[in-house]
Amino acid sequence: MTPDLQLAIEMAEQAGKLTLGYFGRKSLQVHSKRDATPVTEADRKAEELIRAGIASRFPLDGLFGEEFDERPSGNGRRWIIDPIDGTRAFIHGVPLYGVMIGLEVEGLLRLGVVNFPALGELYHAESGCGAFMNGSPISVSAIAETAAATVVFTEREYLLDPPSDHPVDRLRSEAGLVRGWGDCYGHMLVASGRAEVAVDKVMSPWDCAAVIPVVTEAGGCCFDYRGNEVIDGVGLVSANRSMGGSLLSAIAGMEVESR
Repeated sequence: MTPDLQLAIEMAEQAGKLTLGYFGRKSLQVHSKRDATPVTEADRKAEELIRAGIASRFPLDGLFGEEFDERPSGNGRRWIIDPIDGTRAFIHGVPLYGVMIGLEVEGLLRLGVVNFPALGELYHAESGCGAFMNGSPISVSAIAETAAATVVFTEREYLLDPPSDHPVDRLRSEAGLVRGWGDCYGHMLVASGRAEVAVDKVMSPWDCAAVIPVVTEAGGCCFDYRGNEVIDGVGLVSANRSMGGSLLSAIAGMEVESR
């Protein structure tokens, strides 16, 4: 385990403990950001803790998080932070929220840590080293048939939007099981082989940066609705290798037809 990964795990665990001090508290104050999404004191305090811990060890590294302004990198390294992914779940006392930390080096994601403090589950991965949950190796499932697949999603629009011919959207009526186990938890279900596809139609870089290394090191793949493997694309889809390959082929076919 590299010093980078050790630090990311340490910070995710410390921030997780901080969030538990607010979790389930009836007096928790919720505010709305400019984009109308909710934020709490726990979100801000957790990100401050993570930023301070990283800055003390790597003062030249960039810091890019959901709640505060970006600190530019002075060396090609950038830590991408989501202090509470699933703030709505957190507010409602649902334990499926996660603390997420990713590291990008020269534009490439090198590691990801996703901690679910209320569940006692911590996932981590580093490039070329595999993916783990609580120290034990994990891998995606081998299910290839859509009718046998479990698909999980976050936004209700995935089910409520008008019918779409997009291959990912077609899964909502073709998959064997479709459930709203969303946010980062859904993507970790894919990484650990408990679901085949996770869908988020709206994502920001901090929602993706820690997820992608874990899913890919577990043998899966991540891409946006256009089939691109980026953290600033249109949504995010995580899938096992079989389902993901089929979806990417179908998306590529759509792109060709539209030209």
